[in-house]
Amino acid sequence: MFDNLVESGSHKQDLGRKGSFILGTVAIYAVLGISFIVGSIWFTVANLDSQDLELTTLVAPVPVPQQAKPDKPEEAKPVKVEQNVDVRKELIADVTRTELVPKEVSAKASDIPPVRRGVTTVIGTESTNAAAPIAGPGTGTGIVAGPTKVNIADEPPPPPPPPPRAPISGGVLNGKAISLPKPAYPAIARTAHASGTVVVQVVIDENGNVISAHAVSGHPLLQAVAVAAARGARFSPTKLSGQPVKVTGVITYNFVAQ
Repeated sequence: MFDNLVESGSHKQDLGRKGSFILGTVAIYAVLGISFIVGSIWFTVANLDSQDLELTTLVAPVPVPQQAKPDKPEEAKPVKVEQNVDVRKELIADVTRTELVPKEVSAKASDIPPVRRGVTTVIGTESTNAAAPIAGPGTGTGIVAGPTKVNIADEPPPPPPPPPRAPISGGVLNGKAISLPKPAYPAIARTAHASGTVVVQVVIDENGNVISAHAVSGHPLLQAVAVAAARGARFSPTKLSGQPVKVTGVITYNFVAQ
């Protein structure tokens, strides 16, 4: 029984000490918190007094003066021409005015009508005629200025050149040649004892020169030298109705085995 009483007394003292410690701690924290708050307020007020305050002034933008619009140029009004006045783009005298000598002769007819007798004529942008002359015939000669043009018919075009004539056939041309070179006998043909007649088809131009040659028959080993010799041949020009023409024919070469 006494043991329990002693133990209860010790717990009471322990609880008292703990309660005092807790109260002291809370009091200390409360004082520190209040001090921090008061110090913050004081520091803020002190800094607010020391800060420089700028006064910002809002300035309205300067108005930009509007540029004056350029005046539109007045459109040229068409000139009203009197009813009894001719208008011409260019003043051209009538061909009946033989006393006026033209400075220039044109092969192309002008599309501008000439100045009429007895009618006042002015220069404008178009060519028109008055409804009627101002006065009777013989009272005026009109207004004529500048060079006078004379219209003549266009010259006829030159006749087209005659079409080229087709080559005429001349048959065998050996006897018609001015110069007929002889072909050489090739060594390979000599080895093969090749011989016989080689026929070469040729075309001769208007001046008598061979412009085309090809072998049509003969030993193959002899055709090349025969064509080369035919290309060097020369003939007198052939004329038909006084005009030189082309001639086609053949040249023959006889080869003897060597």
